Amino acid sequence: MTEMVKHNIQLILGGARSGKSALAEQYALSSTLPVTYIATAQALDAEMAQRIAQHQAERPAHWRLIEAPLQLSATIESIIFEASLNKSSGVCILVDCLTLWLSNSLCQSNSSPNSNNKASQDSGNIDYWQQEKQQFLRLLNSLQDLSIEGGNRQAFAIEIILVSNEVGHGIVPMGQLSRQFVDQAGWLHQAIAKVADQVEFVMAGLPLTLKPSQNINQKAAL
Repeated sequence: MTEMVKHNIQLILGGARSGKSALAEQYALSSTLPVTYIATAQALDAEMAQRIAQHQAERPAHWRLIEAPLQLSATIESIIFEASLNKSSGVCILVDCLTLWLSNSLCQSNSSPNSNNKASQDSGNIDYWQQEKQQFLRLLNSLQDLSIEGGNRQAFAIEIILVSNEVGHGIVPMGQLSRQFVDQAGWLHQAIAKVADQVEFVMAGLPLTLKPSQNINQKAAL
């Protein structure tokens, strides 16, 4: 038996301490689906480790946590596949946040023998990031045509909540890598917004709906 999949993609943007993560967690709590939280942060120093521990303590204990600083699309695919095998009604996946995933990708070491190490340090590992980005956008697009084999469920639901920092409202950064990061974040947000069912911008804890949920999905540009 083949089951069509109902999906919902939400993109939540905002600056630092805007309340975007709190809003995303509210949406996840209101979901009737089991929640998997994908954390893209890495505890590279004591201060970041403390931040991560605080966030973990504030989240519901029954949420599943997966740390995925890289290979985001593969991580989401494995979560969906596992949920389908478990005969569940679906899964809610909360990713916090996309800009840390972008930063991790740009800072990924370039081991290619033809790479210019100095150029890679200045502008980041663009090749690796583009590969990650294209895989992720293909995954989001594929949800519209996804079907699940087997089972007796009436429907299989996938809710994906994506949190990301809006970094394009400040001054243009001085460094080349910083400018590359801002550019790539902006292009990523535009591509996701095209395929997302709902897009919201959060400021001072107040959400502003940029794309209502009733909008019809469009294919994201790779």
